[in-house]
Amino acid sequence: MSVRKNAIYLAAACASLLAGCAVGPDFKRPEPPAASIYTLEHSQAGAGTEVGGQIQHVTLGQNPGPEWWKLFKSDALNQTVDRALTGNRTLAAAVLSVSQAEELVNARAGKLYPQVNATGGVGRQKLGAQFLGTFPKPPPFTYFSIGATVSYSLDYTGGVARSIEQQRALVEYQQHQLDAASLSVTGNTVIQALRMASLRTQIATVEGLLDRDRENLKLVQEAFDAGSVSRLDVVSAQSQLASDMTTLPQLRQELSVARHALAVILGNAPSDTSIPEFDLSQIVLPDNIPVSVPSELARRRPDILAAEAQLHAATAAVGVATSNLYPHIDLNGTFGQQAVTVGDLFDSSSSAWSLTSGLVAPLFDGGTLRAEKRAAIDAMRANVANYEQTVLEAFGQVADSLEALNNGDEALQAQARAQQSAQESVDLTRESYHEGSVGILQVLDAERLYQQARLGYVRAQAQRYIDTVQLFLALGGAGPNGG
Repeated sequence: MSVRKNAIYLAAACASLLAGCAVGPDFKRPEPPAASIYTLEHSQAGAGTEVGGQIQHVTLGQNPGPEWWKLFKSDALNQTVDRALTGNRTLAAAVLSVSQAEELVNARAGKLYPQVNATGGVGRQKLGAQFLGTFPKPPPFTYFSIGATVSYSLDYTGGVARSIEQQRALVEYQQHQLDAASLSVTGNTVIQALRMASLRTQIATVEGLLDRDRENLKLVQEAFDAGSVSRLDVVSAQSQLASDMTTLPQLRQELSVARHALAVILGNAPSDTSIPEFDLSQIVLPDNIPVSVPSELARRRPDILAAEAQLHAATAAVGVATSNLYPHIDLNGTFGQQAVTVGDLFDSSSSAWSLTSGLVAPLFDGGTLRAEKRAAIDAMRANVANYEQTVLEAFGQVADSLEALNNGDEALQAQARAQQSAQESVDLTRESYHEGSVGILQVLDAERLYQQARLGYVRAQAQRYIDTVQLFLALGGAGPNGG
């Protein structure tokens, strides 16, 4: 047994001495871009825009909190997001993918240590005359054996260490994919909830407008019965009511689609009846929007960090391919008991052992190994380009979201003015109609303009909420590990 122990100790000592040796390039984390702002048109720092009497401030240099959706101050929204984080199936799959990748690291790390296996066997054998030569020829015999084998591949080039590094980078990749999935789930939950709230407000608005259409039709019908207007005025009022009613089915369909989408995000069937009836008036638009500086964004967005982890894995793969160009050295040891009878199997005289070493050096393989190394280098360079593209796209998304907030504010202000003007036009036209100065067609035209302005304002208001969410998502939410 002492020989076997010595072999194990020798292999472990070699592993310790050679652990720091690894061929191939060492991974260096890419430097963040030098940009200090996202767009040329606006500095974004300290900007403030008024939305429905509320001022939104964009503060450059701060990061969203770990639960950014709570800035909307809606208990129903917070509870729904919590349900999504615990019930979403895609998120559950991402968690298991991280666990799988971690176990693959453990499996790969086992190659750094000697491999010990138990052996045992029984057989019957007859030795030939040519093998024995002039020695006496024994009769056929049965033999028994039991013992252990120890094998160790000398990782003097660090190929195994590089493969473990590669797998650990893939764990980081899966972790960042999990962060991205979590960000997507929370973001989609909030967006669908806001869409439902907006659509309910739009439906209520249209229903109010339909009430006014019915009132107009009643007034025109009364005027027609009194002989003060023509049949054309009645038909026009009926047409306006029928036209406005066509808006409701589409809005209700969109509400159903948003509700079904939210149920699926929560991990439930579309028939789920526990989804809250979100009300836009009970969801507060965040007054302070923290925006990370570009260099910080590259260290917090999950897709950028995932691309960085892929680059790390590709860099380690170059080391693995380089290691394959070197000779492989294997050490093997066996120790056991061998006997022709079971009774003698554990006798001290039945002990047998061996120590062997082997070297396999690639001499000619048709260029396979060198081609594999070149391919690994190309893959590493491709991942550099992918990383840079991911960063640029992330900056573009933040810039688009900032512009959307600015332009959305202008759109909302314009819709507010349009709604006010349309309301004044309706009031004046109605007064003129009662005085006999204008016909019903002018009243209906004014009503139609008011309807468009009112719906436009509601949609612009809801879009402001969604633009704010999109900015939080473009900033990477809470960043890695919720920080």
